[in-house]
Amino acid sequence: MDKLEAFLNRLTELKNEEEITDFCRKYLIHGTPHIFNNRENEYYEFRKKIANQFNIAFYEIYITGSAKLGFSLFKQKPFDYDSDIDVAIVSSQLYEKMLEPIYDYQMELRKARKSITVTELNQYHSFLEYTAIGWIRPDKLPLSFGVDILKQEWFDFFKSISYGKSEIGNYKVSAGVFKSYSHFEKYTISSLKQIINTQKIRNKNVSTTN
Repeated sequence: MDKLEAFLNRLTELKNEEEITDFCRKYLIHGTPHIFNNRENEYYEFRKKIANQFNIAFYEIYITGSAKLGFSLFKQKPFDYDSDIDVAIVSSQLYEKMLEPIYDYQMELRKARKSITVTELNQYHSFLEYTAIGWIRPDKLPLSFGVDILKQEWFDFFKSISYGKSEIGNYKVSAGVFKSYSHFEKYTISSLKQIINTQKIRNKNVSTTN
């Protein structure tokens, strides 16, 4: 937890947008993830597996979250065997390919050809909110969405490289697709700013109670 506390304290020292952006690029995006520390070749092979599956470049695949840092900023706990491996695929090619069936699904909804529950509609709206910021999350699609690449094919593949079946080790692998690097970076910076604000509020509350 010492590393986590030190990291959180460093966040509150960032003074402007440029410093926040540099910090985000350096620690949250760039470099070999914690899960592959001193295993750069295995990191490459893991990325290559995903790249080959979706016919994209290996460098368009990133590991984010606690597997990247070694601790979770949101949950404020160390990376452990209960943690998921969060993969961000940054590929406009794959993003557009995955959007195609969304168009068809939306048209069927508009023409009332699709029967969908209130719960599924809320889930679909959540999916569309992420899509609006350039991030496709197949886990947010309702059960009535039966397109292979966005449901069964997607989850079957990531299951096949989870829990000891790939270089990643005994962890569950989850993934989403960003439209571009710019969308990926903006989302990551936005999340970091939320944590910075939360940490500043926490520190202020601690100082006023002491």
